[in-house]
Amino acid sequence: MRKITMSSVAVLALGLAACGSPEPTEEAVEETPVEAQPAVQASATLMNAEGVEVGTVTASETPDGVMIAVNATNMPPGEHGVHVHTTGTCEAPDFTSAGGHWNPEETTHGLEGDDGQHAGDMPNLEVSETGMGTLEYTLQGGATFAGLMDEDGSAFIVHEGADDQTTDPSGDSGSRYACGVFAMN
Repeated sequence: MRKITMSSVAVLALGLAACGSPEPTEEAVEETPVEAQPAVQASATLMNAEGVEVGTVTASETPDGVMIAVNATNMPPGEHGVHVHTTGTCEAPDFTSAGGHWNPEETTHGLEGDDGQHAGDMPNLEVSETGMGTLEYTLQGGATFAGLMDEDGSAFIVHEGADDQTTDPSGDSGSRYACGVFAMN
């Protein structure tokens, strides 16, 4: 009978280790998921002329451009023209401090306009009888997040009436009902 010594076991172990194991194939390698970068966002709280909060707006940078999400609360029912305006100031009661529609490409107004649309033009916001409404829209007309958040900022305006999507400069949408200034989240 052969006697197995500790040195024999060590030699056997070294021999097996030298053989190594095969390199894993690509199929066998598990990849660790890469965490998605948080979206660059800004938000605005919408206030009416009496100082009552009537909704919120979020602007998010996406691969397709600047996506605007409106969440209306406590607003008069019906269709309302909504737009991004050029200046981040909301002075009641008329909110004219927000300037005109954001329009970096100097086009005429309206989603159905002959000359394109302002970057700040959007479809109408439909508010239910309960005062609630939502709208999501990716801005067109040269809209960029950097432009939205330029040195004088931007504001979001809700008008009293519906936007006809053609009449320049504001779609004949009536007085400014509510306003909110975008701030980085």
